[in-house]
Amino acid sequence: MKKYIIDVNLPYYFSIWNDQDYIHMKDLNDEWEDEVIWEYAKENNLTIVTKDSDFSDKILFHIPPPRVIHIKIGNVKMKQFYELIAYRWDDICELSKEYKLVNVFSDRIEGID
Repeated sequence: MKKYIIDVNLPYYFSIWNDQDYIHMKDLNDEWEDEVIWEYAKENNLTIVTKDSDFSDKILFHIPPPRVIHIKIGNVKMKQFYELIAYRWDDICELSKEYKLVNVFSDRIEGID
């Protein structure tokens, strides 16, 4: 059963997200508008993983589902992106179970309820 939906603005070939818990927007429809993604995630109880602030702004005014993981590390090389995310991914997922929004920065992660 899928748990996370990876937004189109994040890498498709990323080993952390390469198992049965994840689905990438490219496997659904990479042209869906944000509202369609939101509704799909809500209907399927998925957490949206994104770099798009629109989703994190929206979740502040809604009760989950969906939940949102907002990656806010800016533009970095893929190797650095992978190292930052891979190192913290388990903690990020755990926080996401407790908080409706998890912000991921290069130096910290924070949960917002």
